[in-house]
Amino acid sequence: MNYENKQHLLDDINKTAKLFIDEFSELSELDKDKLIDGVDRTPSQMIAYQLGWMDLVKSWDDLELAGQTPTLPAEGYKWNQLGTLYQHFYKIYEDYSLQELIKLFNEKLVIWNNWINSLDDSTLFIKDSRNWTKPFPPAWTVARFIHINSVAPFKSFRTKIRKWKKLNSNQ
Repeated sequence: MNYENKQHLLDDINKTAKLFIDEFSELSELDKDKLIDGVDRTPSQMIAYQLGWMDLVKSWDDLELAGQTPTLPAEGYKWNQLGTLYQHFYKIYEDYSLQELIKLFNEKLVIWNNWINSLDDSTLFIKDSRNWTKPFPPAWTVARFIHINSVAPFKSFRTKIRKWKKLNSNQ
């Protein structure tokens, strides 16, 4: 993760987000909750995971700017309970159709972009510019948290959904 500036980060987020979400465009609504051996999440869970993390990371910054201290990763969860947190994300979005999830992802991506655009390069790239980053190692800037919770999973989940589609077509 070596970004020259905010625009470079945004370009990477938007490129990987589009590649990720476009993989869902031809999926059947009937398959959105189908778990396939060899892939650890259903298509709807993959999108719910992304929605959950985009909301969560932005909320840390929103809470700090409102004068509050965010609980990381989330209120009621510890870092060793991420599996339970993911189940919470899945539960939030379980009743959404695949098209609604795709639409929501694209809407949240706009919010995510607007938030990042509102931050200056020093806030993004200088360690401890936000208090919620202070407990973490020196390399963990706001930009790193953004990358780890957008670009990185957009890429890895694109691989997962492609594998899911290939395995599903073989069934």
